[in-house]
Amino acid sequence: MATIKTFRDLIAWQRGMDLAVCVYKETAALPSEEKFGLTAQMRRAAVSIPSNIAEGHARQSRPDFLRFLRTARGSLGELSTQTDLCRRLEFFADTPRLTELLAEEDRILQALIRSLERKATE
Repeated sequence: MATIKTFRDLIAWQRGMDLAVCVYKETAALPSEEKFGLTAQMRRAAVSIPSNIAEGHARQSRPDFLRFLRTARGSLGELSTQTDLCRRLEFFADTPRLTELLAEEDRILQALIRSLERKATE
């Protein structure tokens, strides 16, 4: 297992960055009237995910890291809902990469949170 030296070494942060890039690309095609609405909200939520992971890790405290990971997971839920709304509004057709990244990031964050919670009780 690789040693985690910085937040950039965390798979959760790496996938979060991949997700943010994907969201920026997908939202570029949203209608112009959504520029300050759904587009901006989705981009903020997407950027919030790796940002919270980085900030939590930088605090060098397990309780703080857990709190920021939970915040990142909340932003992921927000982004997932907004993605579903885009599909219902037919702004997005098929977005398999976005769907895949949302699911993968959720699994990674859940596992990381569980792991840190277990260590906290040991």
